[in-house]
Amino acid sequence: MVYDQPVNTSEIHAPVQANIIVRSQSEQKPKKSSQKNAVKSTHTSFGSGTGQRIDISKFTSFLQGINRSTSTQKCAKSIRVGLQSAGAKIVNHPVAAADWGSTLQQIGYKKINLSFDRPKKGDIYIIDRTQKNRYGHIAAYSGNAWVSDFKQSGYAVYRNQNVKYSYYRLDTDN
Repeated sequence: MVYDQPVNTSEIHAPVQANIIVRSQSEQKPKKSSQKNAVKSTHTSFGSGTGQRIDISKFTSFLQGINRSTSTQKCAKSIRVGLQSAGAKIVNHPVAAADWGSTLQQIGYKKINLSFDRPKKGDIYIIDRTQKNRYGHIAAYSGNAWVSDFKQSGYAVYRNQNVKYSYYRLDTDN
């Protein structure tokens, strides 16, 4: 039996998306006629000046797999793991969400004006530290919701209306 198609195991039940491709060893070099019928990838990857490629579809699929309704206080870790699952090579990273701006820029994100009314898939915002929240907050837009370590009801997660936001979008000019 030969399987040569992607299998999305997250449709069954998994906390994150896992794509598995099983191929027989006898089909290592497909014939020209079978190449015409090959499934084209629908993933959108963007590169940065550092040569990294981040697959927005994989990143947003990871985010869509997060269904918690309350925070675990691990927003930066959640966003980091999501970015790494999409191809980002993050070696040294800050612990505090408020310190992630330069790390995002190193992997190809650009700081832009706030765009909460028109977010794009993969957009990320950072909330600076406050007296009550010493690590700040980070979240990304999945295409239909803001997600950090939980699915947020909106971007405003702090009761304090005077927090400072920074907004980042993956640079698509490279």
